Amino acid sequence: MHGFRQETKDFTDRKAQETAHARQIAALHLACGIDLAAALEAGPAEKLRLAGRLERAIERERLKGLRRHWSYDLNRHIALKQGLDRLRGTKAAPRQGKAGKQNGARRRRRETPVDV
Repeated sequence: MHGFRQETKDFTDRKAQETAHARQIAALHLACGIDLAAALEAGPAEKLRLAGRLERAIERERLKGLRRHWSYDLNRHIALKQGLDRLRGTKAAPRQGKAGKQNGARRRRRETPVDV
């Protein structure tokens, strides 16, 4: 029975990876016209050129976000960053939480007793 559960888990993990890969290919192609599959197989010089192009696209998207431009899209920004990470063969660094907050909980005001 344990083998069946492991096979099921492996299958769902593989399908999730395939879905994420297809999503990245489509998003990168729509966002800046780069074919991710061809870029991953390209030589070092071509990868460097494409990485520069992606870095510039990320910078433009970041500036749109800072200026609160109507055409800013967080999902496009994320897709560009993931595409750049894939091209470089690195993984994104884990996010660090803000100091003083645990598990995303908001701080609440402490109610002070009122002397009557």
